[in-house]
Amino acid sequence: MASIYQSLTDEDRHFISQQPLFFVATAASEGSINLSPKGRDTLRVMSDDRVVWMNLTGSGNETAAHLRDDGRITLMFCSFGERPLILRLYAEGRVIHPRDAEWQALVAEFGEYPSARQLIDCKISSVQRSCGFGVPLMEYQGVRPNIEAWVARQGDEGIRRYWAEKNQYSIDGLPTHILQDS
Repeated sequence: MASIYQSLTDEDRHFISQQPLFFVATAASEGSINLSPKGRDTLRVMSDDRVVWMNLTGSGNETAAHLRDDGRITLMFCSFGERPLILRLYAEGRVIHPRDAEWQALVAEFGEYPSARQLIDCKISSVQRSCGFGVPLMEYQGVRPNIEAWVARQGDEGIRRYWAEKNQYSIDGLPTHILQDS
């Protein structure tokens, strides 16, 4: 049976730090629900009720559009190792762009990621822990090198062109405001 708490514990923080993969789910008030896998060293627990993750450039930008419309976000971590556990963070999220005043202080927590397009700041309203007995045992093999090679080929101007072509609107036509603040 699932247990619900108001904030993260030290045990939760440790569990999160050990996961090479997490999932992010968002939805606007209408339209498609989005569920995306995330990896790399792109998430930081800032406090017992706040996490920030770096949103790397990808084929879509649903999370940013959905958060601007609705604000709800769920992050899910699950163990593929010996100890089964599923940890969900229910939160209100907001998008921080490189042009925003908060960007510099927060991005310093992550190091260099040329493919970074946004930071997603999540204020946790509840934490749910459940057994995870149905999650398969799997072994982590490593990080795919694809995004670094792709970003290097694009360069800064190429990335901005890609954002303009592929990341300005959600699949339902909602704006992401990746290139402007309007």
